[in-house]
Amino acid sequence: MSVTIKSAREIELMRAAGKILAKVHQNLGEALRPGMSTYEIDRLGEEMIRSYGCIPSFKDYQGYPASVCVSVNEEVVHGIPNKKHHIQEGDIVSLDIGVIYKGYHSDAARTHGVGEISKNAALLIERTRQSFFEGIKYAKAGNHLHEISAAIGDYAESFGYGVVTDLVGHGIGTHLHEEPEIPNFRQVRRGIKLRQGMTLAIEPMINEGRPDVEWLGDDWTVVTEDSSLSAHYENTILITDGEPEILTLTDKELESM
Repeated sequence: MSVTIKSAREIELMRAAGKILAKVHQNLGEALRPGMSTYEIDRLGEEMIRSYGCIPSFKDYQGYPASVCVSVNEEVVHGIPNKKHHIQEGDIVSLDIGVIYKGYHSDAARTHGVGEISKNAALLIERTRQSFFEGIKYAKAGNHLHEISAAIGDYAESFGYGVVTDLVGHGIGTHLHEEPEIPNFRQVRRGIKLRQGMTLAIEPMINEGRPDVEWLGDDWTVVTEDSSLSAHYENTILITDGEPEILTLTDKELESM
């Protein structure tokens, strides 16, 4: 599959999908409470997605059994919700969610602190988020894709964090995962030239310790090899003729930038 350039109509549908996902993230993040099971989080997330007339992108995608990837503490991504795993005060919880609106996907992730969390955990969450914004400074038509990658990785590594190299961001549109792959770390090659109309899901996954990860026996859940905390921040963006447009932020979030 080649990199797709979206038409004006497609961009409007992706904007709508992004706005819906931003609201789901905001509402689900506000609902997190100590004692909730990850299964409850998933059920609530799916209810929200369907209430907007959307389909969860992740449900049954390549066999994934849930609508929301719920990853706690050392879990990097793709945590499978279950009834026995309850989040606790001091945990950090990454929610990775996708929605399909009229055939078009949006994809975004946020990491939340549950109640009062450690200073180090709060810094990891904030710096992972900021690494995304450092990256998209280069998300402009005419620049090269891996300028984004280098900016993300260089920023995170400046704090001594481990940038996950086994997982990357991706293009997005009528498919959840499209070309190109988008690493979060510096590359030798420049990558493709960015063009107006490209839609990309950029998603730094940053570990407090080493970058190494491993897959658990469920073949989905990715955890840090050294059991250090991990944070995840992702948005779907549009390459324009100027600054990139972030499709998966609420209007209030965009106004505060």
